Amino acid sequence: MDIDQARTFLAITAHGSFLEASKQLHLTQSTVSARIQRLEEELGTRLFVRNRSGANLTLAGRRFVDYAKRLVLTADQARDDIGLPERYRASLRIGGRIALWEGFLPQWVGWMRSQATDVVIHSEIGFEEDLMHRLIEGSLDIGLMYTPRHSPGLIVEHLFDETLVLVSSRPDDTGPGEDYIYIEWGPGFYAQHAQSYPDLARPSQVANIGWLGIQLVLSNGGSCFLPARMAASFIAAGHLYRVAGSPKYIHPAYMIYPRDSDNPVMDHAITGLRELAIRERSTAV
Repeated sequence: MDIDQARTFLAITAHGSFLEASKQLHLTQSTVSARIQRLEEELGTRLFVRNRSGANLTLAGRRFVDYAKRLVLTADQARDDIGLPERYRASLRIGGRIALWEGFLPQWVGWMRSQATDVVIHSEIGFEEDLMHRLIEGSLDIGLMYTPRHSPGLIVEHLFDETLVLVSSRPDDTGPGEDYIYIEWGPGFYAQHAQSYPDLARPSQVANIGWLGIQLVLSNGGSCFLPARMAASFIAAGHLYRVAGSPKYIHPAYMIYPRDSDNPVMDHAITGLRELAIRERSTAV
């Protein structure tokens, strides 16, 4: 089994067709077919059922998806780490929720670039499930998120508390209206929100990230709960307004990293995140 076979398998899975995969990989269809045939022979099972509409995964193929992704991720990480130019001594992969890339994590990247110019930084956006999976398999060094789960070998460290506030496109709103957008900030927010608004009808608009809520409000009007830190620039510019008298919710942000790591810049990176978190706590709303 080799990496090219895994990449080819994932390309077919993504496009649902041997022909489309061959186009994306710039290979002949016979080469794609030969790679999958060798892979199936090595695994001792069929991975695809081919038909007129394309190619569908078998049960074994569905099971192999995660393994193929890990193979490709590990190979890419090895290439990046081992193949670093001589002027770099290490690389670091950090991933976080998109709201934490609003201000906080870019500041940390800037700090790292000034403190450790010989380090390559890979920055990624993700949701908790994917970030935790990457941390567990070792293809991510540090993850920042709101609702982590504990796992052996990983340290979950509280960084700071976001303050979720209700903002609106109108300065005179008094609470969630007909065009209110419910942001899925997690079970903690859900419980607090339900307690504050027990009689609120099911919102007609739901978004899974704050950034999307902002785009919808700015385009169509309405209101939603956002981290005060994230909403600050829009409020200052007069695009959004804090809803007076509305509740504020505490929403903890966490840093997750391996208990044991051989990355030579891990301690330095964590120290920088802690220092920025202290600053964030001191300026919290």
